[in-house]
Amino acid sequence: MKTRHCLLDDSLAWLRLRNALWPDDPADNESGIAAYFAGNALACDQVIVAETDDGVVVGFIELSIRNYAEGSDNPRVPYVEGWLVDEPLRGQGVGRLLMQSAEAWAREQGFSELASDTEIDNENSIAAHNTLGFDEVGRTVNFLKSL
Repeated sequence: MKTRHCLLDDSLAWLRLRNALWPDDPADNESGIAAYFAGNALACDQVIVAETDDGVVVGFIELSIRNYAEGSDNPRVPYVEGWLVDEPLRGQGVGRLLMQSAEAWAREQGFSELASDTEIDNENSIAAHNTLGFDEVGRTVNFLKSL
């Protein structure tokens, strides 16, 4: 298993994984990938994929640089926007490998922190973040009202 930067040839695999993570809007997932490769993605500065020895993409991590992250005093913070490993491979270190690659990328960019979030009831993701050394800095419930 290895990680590497996502390539245009990975688009279909990345789309499959994005649709698994965010199933509510496949069209948005597809347009986000197109925007990334066109160089104008709004919330995605780097994508790293996990690949088996025979070249099958089985996971990804999307990173952005945000102007704010809860718990950080820095004005710019790399942020994990999405992180997923195919279900049959979970618990085998693939997610850890992706996160380590994300950390390395953030350090290469000159950052000293990496931020992330998850749904408040996603116990598996919370446990994974804790296992990988993240500190929980708060819990929120977000609201939006159409006017």
